[in-house]
Amino acid sequence: MHKEIIVNSTPYEVRVAILEDKELVEHLIERAENKRMVGDIYKGVVTAVLPGIQAAFVDIGTEKAAFLHVSDLLEVRDDVEEEPGERRRSPRVNGGRSLRPLPPIQDILQKGQELVVQVTKEPIATKGPRITTQISLPGRFAVIMPNVDHVGVSRKIEDRAERARLKELVVELKPTDCALIVRTVGEGTDRKALETDVQHLVAMWRQIQEKSGTAPAPSLIHQDVGLVIGLVRDLFNEDVAQLVIDDRTAHDELMEYLRNLAPELRDHVKLYTEPMPVFDKYGVENELDKTLDRKVWLKKGGYILIEQTEALVAIDVNTGRFTGKKNQEETILKTNILACKEIARQLRLRDIGGIIVIDFIDMESETNKKKVLQELRIWLKRDRAKTKAFQVSDLGIIEMSRQRVRPSLYHFMSDKCAYCEATGHVLSLDSVANRIERMVRRVSHYTRFREVRLQANPQLAVFLREERRDRLEGLMKLTGVRLDIVDDPRLHREDFRLISVQTGEDLMRRVSTPAMDGGAGRGEEVEVRRRIPRSTGRPAAGRPVREGRDWREGREGREVREPREDRDNREVREPREDRENRDGREARGTPESRAGRVGGDGREGREWRDSREGRGGREGREPRSPRERGGRPERAAPQRRPEPRPPEPALESPVQTGEPEAPREDAPVLHGTFAPPRQRRRRGSRGRGRRGGGRPVLEENPQLSPGVAPPPREPVAAPEPQRAGPELAPLDGEAAER
Repeated sequence: MHKEIIVNSTPYEVRVAILEDKELVEHLIERAENKRMVGDIYKGVVTAVLPGIQAAFVDIGTEKAAFLHVSDLLEVRDDVEEEPGERRRSPRVNGGRSLRPLPPIQDILQKGQELVVQVTKEPIATKGPRITTQISLPGRFAVIMPNVDHVGVSRKIEDRAERARLKELVVELKPTDCALIVRTVGEGTDRKALETDVQHLVAMWRQIQEKSGTAPAPSLIHQDVGLVIGLVRDLFNEDVAQLVIDDRTAHDELMEYLRNLAPELRDHVKLYTEPMPVFDKYGVENELDKTLDRKVWLKKGGYILIEQTEALVAIDVNTGRFTGKKNQEETILKTNILACKEIARQLRLRDIGGIIVIDFIDMESETNKKKVLQELRIWLKRDRAKTKAFQVSDLGIIEMSRQRVRPSLYHFMSDKCAYCEATGHVLSLDSVANRIERMVRRVSHYTRFREVRLQANPQLAVFLREERRDRLEGLMKLTGVRLDIVDDPRLHREDFRLISVQTGEDLMRRVSTPAMDGGAGRGEEVEVRRRIPRSTGRPAAGRPVREGRDWREGREGREVREPREDRDNREVREPREDRENRDGREARGTPESRAGRVGGDGREGREWRDSREGRGGREGREPRSPRERGGRPERAAPQRRPEPRPPEPALESPVQTGEPEAPREDAPVLHGTFAPPRQRRRRGSRGRGRRGGGRPVLEENPQLSPGVAPPPREPVAAPEPQRAGPELAPLDGEAAER
């Protein structure tokens, strides 16, 4: 395998590309304002101890407090590896829980306690960095772990004889109170090189101890080497054909580092001085442009789709344009085999970690399923991060995990889309237009404004004018609201504004509720206005008085608000049959007509009738008696009286004296009849008895001339109050008030 490392260094950014057989497999970036934190050692202060999750938060001076789990406080020696950050994890199953019982964290840590910790995982998304108290210092060939008594050899060194030789060396070279582990690059190294590396690491730990004793908390005690030096320390060996770097200053620093650490590797380092960018020279830039694409094409026409989410990463394999030659099973197998290599490469290139679910094309043969799993594991062995792949499920899915110590390349190089809020979708224009129509109906129902300006995104405004023109015209006729569509490039495609032309008020705020499109629910406060008549001082019953086109509200200054449920209990207009009888009466509201409907005691012969609360039309009236349902008696049309003379002393009515009343000479001849009282309900008076007794109702007799006395008649006895007499037409509003 031909391996190359290409470094593009600038004062603001360092990019490293690792090529295997001329193919890009890894891409690392470090920026001046966003340095790598993994491996840095801090002195921190415990800010919170949470027994419920067996963890604590430690202030190390970063923007977010660091997370410390109880398992990272204890000595762990079962899963030691050569790479920094790998050996700090105790063996875990079932979501990362430790197999061995752990003591309660509240018995180990207290709030305000100072600790020396090391970062094992950088901040990702909304989470702060993860830390551990198990310090490790990596060198060229070995790793030391202070305060731990252990020796070991990297598991990636598979030769048993070499493992036995290295273990004998580390037992002899092991420092006091420190664990010593040989790294993978230490395979084949001699005693002198290993001893020099161990001595350098022990001296570094002594300096850290001295600084931690005097440094305040929180503060940075030790910073790990930069990206280039760290990469050379971890990867640069005889297997690397060349390391190309395009910055002279960085080249000189690297050569100085290798002079003391590995002089034999200096010949592999080359300074790039050509005018063409170094990444263009080696074909790296074109590959980097594809690292953020969802779709990755395979060689024979198939492709894979990569979807990164907060919980996991989903990878889907498809045959695409590849149709094969012989049979379907062979075509599927070839596509899955090609996908294994590309998936392993994309995981390294994009630095994807966490839980990964791979949906391979379904295979019928169990042998083919095992071939695919074995092929995937072979390519994953080249990955520096720890990986684990599980068996193929019945659905053709392979679940795997990959160590994650920093944000993926996708999250590092991109921000969430402010337009779609990282969903990748926006509402369709049809959906937004329907929402506008619903909001216009709400405005027409809950407000008095009829001149409205609609501010919308230009794309939405064009759709409304061209595609929804007819529907909007019909809506304006139905609601009485005139819309003036105005383009506003500042608005999102899903946003719009309804502004009153008269006042400039944002009507969206007035009519919006938590359930905007569904209307107001029961009990919700909705802004509703009704007119208060001047004559009564209370909300008018029935339909509000019209004022031009706006009949839902009254004049300004005479409006009240009421909850939605109160609108169901308002009084309703008078029954329709009463309005029809009243409309046929002539000279309504004049003194002459009122005089013809007034009895001897000066009381009105008919009261204005109110319906019960919460009902409308006929439902608001009291039940009629059987006599009333049988029909109304016909009565003579009233005659116009001459101008009345000055009032004379009131005479006793026929009801009071039991005698017929003598007519005046200049008055029309009237016959006295008696009508039972009308029932009337007041607000909150349901179930009360009727009030008052019978009242005389006088009618004109058109057959007798003035001055002629009618024949004597016996007075009619008043019926019981429970029975209702024939219904008479109600008086008009002015007469009712008098």
